[in-house]
Amino acid sequence: MDIHEYQAKEILSGFGVEVPPGALAYSPEQAAYRARELGGEKWVVKAQVHTGGRGKAGGVKLCGSDSEIFDACEDMFGRKLVTHQTGPEGKGVYRVYVEAGVQIEREIYLGLVLDRSSQRVMIVASAEGGMEIEEISAERPDSIVRATVEPAVGLREFQAREIAFALGLMPSLVQQMVRTLQGCYRAFTELDATMVEINPLVVTGDGRILALDAKMSFDDNALFRRPQISELRDKSQEDPRESRAADRGLSYVGLDGNIGCIVNGAGLAMATMDTIMLSGGAPANFLDIGGGASPERVAKAFRLVLSDAKVQAVLVNIFAGINRCDWVAEGVVQALRELQVDIPVVVRLAGTNVEEGQKILAQSGLPVIRASNLMEAAQRVVGAWKNDVAQATEVRAAQ
Repeated sequence: MDIHEYQAKEILSGFGVEVPPGALAYSPEQAAYRARELGGEKWVVKAQVHTGGRGKAGGVKLCGSDSEIFDACEDMFGRKLVTHQTGPEGKGVYRVYVEAGVQIEREIYLGLVLDRSSQRVMIVASAEGGMEIEEISAERPDSIVRATVEPAVGLREFQAREIAFALGLMPSLVQQMVRTLQGCYRAFTELDATMVEINPLVVTGDGRILALDAKMSFDDNALFRRPQISELRDKSQEDPRESRAADRGLSYVGLDGNIGCIVNGAGLAMATMDTIMLSGGAPANFLDIGGGASPERVAKAFRLVLSDAKVQAVLVNIFAGINRCDWVAEGVVQALRELQVDIPVVVRLAGTNVEEGQKILAQSGLPVIRASNLMEAAQRVVGAWKNDVAQATEVRAAQ
């Protein structure tokens, strides 16, 4: 789960990371008022969206007066901010963060991520801040400092000092950097984060180290024990299909194809999508109904997949271990009868109670296309989809 910049800064501030003064606004008028409250002569207005690259897309603007703040907000509110991370659909801007301007002497990149190879938290830092880490890695690979943290002891002060010196910081700033690093590490580990990124972390003209931007992501599976983090979720920034699935206990990822997938198990879901592609189709989603799926859960999965207008065929691929094929078949029949599905549906069942499941499908009287293995299922769903498209084209041509 991602959160907004202002939320990440509030969290990090509680762990000792220094941030510039700022305030949230939901309208141009409120943004101008917030700037007057903050005082000063320069302010930065930032669109609060879950994406990087906001500055290049016009989502971060430096302002020197009430009228400039008002105009900047007028341009941001209600628009879709399109960056290289959002894709062409963009992210809606419904709130902005107004921050007091600071005099910047230096910019530093700082990130904490889970390194799967070492199974440790890795700190990644660079003296070349203000750029995406991919750009830094490509253009200034020698500037990147990496350090893994031993979980048994945490980030020790000597290790934080080594990072500070490797970044070329003045001795007078080292202790501030140590506090910043340790604060970020504590926030990461104590709140079940998967990423903390500050870009840029700046050295100001008056000798302070400030987090000028901040991003945090959290492990969805740990939110049950972090209610204070779960409350920060902003559904307006999420794919509505994925939000609906999460609210119903389903794992769903929306894709750009037109063949819906209902599968149990992430590995089987990946194999199913690959086989659909190999057969000449394109998956519309990744949907894992998990183990022990009841007929009602399968029906919910069907409703979710069919709520996507792009879906023109559905493939149900179940290898039942904990699941039962008869339950899945009952869910498929229930969904098809309730929803009056008029697109091809291909079902492949294997495993526990497969004979009972096949019998339920056969006796339902519904136009379900059955398959005995994954390759056959993928070929049949792609073939049925192409046949439907061809028939629809002929009808339009006749009209």
